[in-house]
Amino acid sequence: MKSLIATATLALTMLEPGLAAEPGLRVSRAGTRAVNNAPAENFTGSVKVEMLFTPTGPDRASAGSVSFSPGARTAWHTHPLGQRLVVTSGIGRIQRWGGPVEEIRVGDVIEIPPHVKHWHGAAPDTAMTHIAITEMLDGKAADWLEKVADEAPQQQPQQQPQRR
Repeated sequence: MKSLIATATLALTMLEPGLAAEPGLRVSRAGTRAVNNAPAENFTGSVKVEMLFTPTGPDRASAGSVSFSPGARTAWHTHPLGQRLVVTSGIGRIQRWGGPVEEIRVGDVIEIPPHVKHWHGAAPDTAMTHIAITEMLDGKAADWLEKVADEAPQQQPQQQPQRR
């Protein structure tokens, strides 16, 4: 038993300084990643993006934490392999082309199928942050389209079931 504890202690001691000593293991520390303004041609309002990870080697997936100021939003766009959003703070809105504006809240997970035209962003008077997980196809993650008309985000969102 003593040798098992000694081995475990030695392993933890070796890993504790940064865990990066383990082959193939990479740790991206909070506060060390760049936070950039989202490109104005694809967004309305103030939007900040912190890329959590980007594809390397054969990988196709990326994830970014996207923070929208009140009323800020994406332009209409599609994704060749779809997208998943996980709301981490605030209240937001999302709409697919031809569908109702829907309210999204902390903990909601939104699955957007490939090639579905949509937009997402913050509610008019509340900031919102989500993690966007997207895969690239032939080096492309999104097809950006026209900006959303100012009236769309102001529409009354479709009511979501009451949470208990």
